[in-house]
Amino acid sequence: MKAPELSIILPAYNEARNIPLIVDKIADAMGEIPFEIIVVDDDSPDGTASVTRAIAREKPNVRCVHRINRRGLSGACIEGMMAANAPVVAVMDADMQHDETRLPVMLEEIRKGADLVIGSRYVDGGSASTGFQKKTRAKGSELATALANRITGAYTTDPMSGFFMMRHEVADKAARSVSRDGFKILFDIVSRFGHELKIKEVPFQFRERVEGESKLGFLVTVQFLGLLVSRYTGGLLPVKFLLYGLVGFSGLFVHMAMLFALNGGIGMAFPTAQVIATFAAMTSNFIFNNEVTYAHRKLKGWRFVTGLLTFYLVCGIGALANVSIAVRLFEWDWSAWVAGFAGALMSAVFNYAVTKLVTWRDN
Repeated sequence: MKAPELSIILPAYNEARNIPLIVDKIADAMGEIPFEIIVVDDDSPDGTASVTRAIAREKPNVRCVHRINRRGLSGACIEGMMAANAPVVAVMDADMQHDETRLPVMLEEIRKGADLVIGSRYVDGGSASTGFQKKTRAKGSELATALANRITGAYTTDPMSGFFMMRHEVADKAARSVSRDGFKILFDIVSRFGHELKIKEVPFQFRERVEGESKLGFLVTVQFLGLLVSRYTGGLLPVKFLLYGLVGFSGLFVHMAMLFALNGGIGMAFPTAQVIATFAAMTSNFIFNNEVTYAHRKLKGWRFVTGLLTFYLVCGIGALANVSIAVRLFEWDWSAWVAGFAGALMSAVFNYAVTKLVTWRDN
């Protein structure tokens, strides 16, 4: 078997039914071009990794990277590219919404000297209209593209594309700096390195998903907005810190709403109400951070319970400061709202370090 000229990365989650189909389609499209397929599976419950391994026993150019306790499209793309053997790497969806017949065309652009080739839905010959089952998603994609283009418009018409190809040395450089969070790695790459790269675009028709369900949802939207703000600030504010800040801000609302209901609503003594409100905010912060900020390390089952307990334990230091400061300010005749807010703000200072160093151990 010849050494591969192209490594094709297929990030996957619950794509067991699609993997055999897309592998055959890619083989037909590539013809005599030597290639390998790397399926990066985020521990799918539908057995995507097992299906891929079964195929790999018959087709040695197919491999599986099975990620445990790690989630997220961007991180999966990076790990797949770093596992690639070919001098050129491509990323495409496993659900067949990307046109595999464009791979040889994109590879030819690399051979001609391009550093990065983007499958675009918005150049002549491309289309995005058929790939979205709902008009609202199509409009949302157009809005996201318009926002992203305010940063990358000089380099590409489709910064939100998930279908692209690059030289391995470009992938090596990008892997050291792009965010592992979120679902739009191309936007991150182009916004950071677009001025250094020779970029070409190839039109493609965005197709309907064949099997399974779309991964687009609230989490993807929030992570993209975080990445957008991060890139607008030139990376000064990391995505994870922005997501954490958003979660912390929601915790303030939970805290103040609970304090108002208990102290102002049913007349509970302020110290008791402040303690309960503090733990309510801590619980909501943990849950939202687990779902959004640390979705790639999401705690489940007993790990969720133990994670919550460690979160309580370490944040208890902040909670003590919270209650002490709030009660003292209240005793000095500050209003319950101002005293409560000051105490909650004190606790919030501790939480970011706790989530990174203790609860989720995000090294």
